[in-house]
Amino acid sequence: MTKKLILFISFIFTLPAFSQTPRLSLFEEFTGETCPPCAATNPGLNAVLANPINQAKVVAIKWQVPIPSAPSNTWSLYQTNKTEIDWRYGPSGNGYGYQSQWTSGSAPSSGINSAPTGLIDGQHLWQFGAPNDHAGSLSNAVINSAQSFTSAFSVTLNREWNPTYTAVTLTVNIQASAIYTTNSNLVFRLVMIERHIHFPTQPGTNGEKDFEDVARQSFPSIQAGTAMAPTWTVGQSQTFTINCAIPSSILNKAEVAFVGFIQNDGNRKIEQAVLADAVGQNDDARAESVFIPDVVCTSTLSPVITIKNHGDNTINTLTITPYLDGVASTSYTWSGTLGVGALTTLTLNTISATAGTHTYSYTISAVNGGPDSYDGNNSMSYKFISSPAYIANTVVESFSLGTFPPANWALINRDNGIYSWSRNSSVGAYGSNSGAAKYDFFNNSALGDVDDLYLAPTDLTGILSPSLTFDVAYAEYPGGYMDKLEVLVSSNCGGNWTTVYSKAAPSLSTAPATTSDFFPTANQWRNEVISLASFTATPKILVKFRAINGNGNNVWVDNVNLGEIIVNTTGTEKVNSLFSFNLMVYPNPAKETINLTIDTDRAVKAITSVINMFGQIVYSTQNNFEVGINNFAIDARNLPNSVYTLLVEAGEKTLIKKLIVNK
Repeated sequence: MTKKLILFISFIFTLPAFSQTPRLSLFEEFTGETCPPCAATNPGLNAVLANPINQAKVVAIKWQVPIPSAPSNTWSLYQTNKTEIDWRYGPSGNGYGYQSQWTSGSAPSSGINSAPTGLIDGQHLWQFGAPNDHAGSLSNAVINSAQSFTSAFSVTLNREWNPTYTAVTLTVNIQASAIYTTNSNLVFRLVMIERHIHFPTQPGTNGEKDFEDVARQSFPSIQAGTAMAPTWTVGQSQTFTINCAIPSSILNKAEVAFVGFIQNDGNRKIEQAVLADAVGQNDDARAESVFIPDVVCTSTLSPVITIKNHGDNTINTLTITPYLDGVASTSYTWSGTLGVGALTTLTLNTISATAGTHTYSYTISAVNGGPDSYDGNNSMSYKFISSPAYIANTVVESFSLGTFPPANWALINRDNGIYSWSRNSSVGAYGSNSGAAKYDFFNNSALGDVDDLYLAPTDLTGILSPSLTFDVAYAEYPGGYMDKLEVLVSSNCGGNWTTVYSKAAPSLSTAPATTSDFFPTANQWRNEVISLASFTATPKILVKFRAINGNGNNVWVDNVNLGEIIVNTTGTEKVNSLFSFNLMVYPNPAKETINLTIDTDRAVKAITSVINMFGQIVYSTQNNFEVGINNFAIDARNLPNSVYTLLVEAGEKTLIKKLIVNK
């Protein structure tokens, strides 16, 4: 270390008088959920902070900043505390006043402008011997250097839960052990942190699912803090209480801790820090699971649930309240002996459900006659299909309407995960961009997650050669990520399932592999045709698309047709034919008139139909076409804006195209 740097450090840390109190240093990390280097740095950093030799020397606060970008999810660690985080890291110089200066030779700039950045006691890491301010530069030696400076203050922080575990009262006592004077604001700041958070799926985009010492909320606010006197004499003290209501964004009350620190706003230096650590929760019952078959063929069922003792005390009583579609049924009290860590499985009262898709859930309360210490794990829900009503019609679905799943369809998301089947309105097969179903393998890190998208229950009575056709688009994520798409059929109300289609990477692929979030272009689709001839004798069938997650890349499905139509949406024939018959439709989208051009090498009689989103024929006409080019028009003025199926049947030829009316 140069003499100049030694003198500089000495100047910065000269105290107004001889300090008598050992220092607990504060390490602040400016990290982020969308920051790939942060995800790589934090495991090693956390190991340094957790080292037993450092635990009495340093406490940490992790600010989840929007660097390089803010998480797009509505709920994220950044979004739940955006205002305070923005102020603390100070984008564009509008925040607290911390400066970026990577090394002593770097030009300073306003605000923290990179992640992961670390500061200790409000000062640069390199002022304590680190090579730069990278959070990964924190070491035992840096901590020792910062903690070696004594403080003019001692601080105690006592915490107490309220009876309902909805707030914590902190009693703060500050006492001067040396004379202290400043011309700037001296402030005590209090930050609620969660010591450890585990997400089953990443909240951002960098793959990080485990977070330590996360800043969740400050009291009364990080900006204001609690004012302190600018001048202190030996023995002078200040005592006050702060009531901290637990915000709804807290994931686990048992992990709630508080970090307090005295900060001089003139030079940003932190004079002393204090920790009120997390307090174990005594009575905590966790809703572990609920079992209901995906398809229930009767109007009544008896749900089976599992509850775990997730606390520190034996549980002898608790109350369970079941719900069907959000409507509470009669609560009842369970009594028994449920040891710490033990599970119990209960069969709940029989319920009745009308035909259709329903959500069953239950909530636990009154554990051992009092409040549950952590109510964030007290509920569990599950969707199921009751008494399927089979529709005597073909299924024609292009996902052009906003409702998802479509009418009479159902989505079973077993783990209630964030990522499942959804509709994207800006994508469509072959560039139609009018809507498609998507399964998000790309962001779903829950390997093996299974989600089913059920077609409307269908009665194919009278269909001589039933089949299923759909358009699919998929690109691999390089590296052997085994996403899989299956189609399964049941002819006995879900009692047994037959897999009629199963493709995984690479055979599922319709586009080159990519590390980007896959959104298909017009030429990156393939039409799939599945014969269901074996189900002709049992026409009442359930059909579902099953996605099995390998955390690879997105799969897209569009233009699902279940019936006797065996063609794709581009008009390419899927049956053998002895004559040429081609169709062109324009304009598409249409406003007032739909023009059709038929080119055939044989005179033929054809039926032309327009079918709406519900499988209803809204227009039909019969034409005699001569050899060569034939033109005719359909009046679209009476057709509402929507997406339709245009069907032309000519002898053994059947062609279908997607038709959009947009006036």
